Amino acid sequence: MSDVIYITEEGLKKTQEELNHLRMVERPTISRQLADARDKGDLTENAEYAAAKEALGMLEMKISRLEEIVNRSRLIDETKIDTSTVRILNKVKIRNMNNNSVMEYQLVPESEANFKEGKIAVNSPIAMGLIGKKEGETVDILVPSGTIQFEIISIST
Repeated sequence: MSDVIYITEEGLKKTQEELNHLRMVERPTISRQLADARDKGDLTENAEYAAAKEALGMLEMKISRLEEIVNRSRLIDETKIDTSTVRILNKVKIRNMNNNSVMEYQLVPESEANFKEGKIAVNSPIAMGLIGKKEGETVDILVPSGTIQFEIISIST
């Protein structure tokens, strides 16, 4: 797993903050729970100990995953984003030609996708269908519910 992960400065900051929280707050809390359960005696029949040990294992896996993301991350220089065609970090306003509804999405790395905020993963079907296209073009995109035709209204940063 040595693939580079492209990420925004905001996304990297959030990942680092979550990693620090897990290391500085969650890990000591679970370690205390584990020590308290260990002090209660026989570990073979101690459900609290087993639960705390499992929680610590899950936490360590999450910390390891976040550390790998931080180590493999490469920042995207947002000042050099081109808007002549649809690319990562662009905001794209599109019109669904079937029902004439207009939507605006920002194409972001998968780790930063949040549909409620209008941020879709660059590897989602809609984003992949839009990448490389220009303002005014219409594209047919295969989505889980079928093929939808979209018109690209505008591209911005």
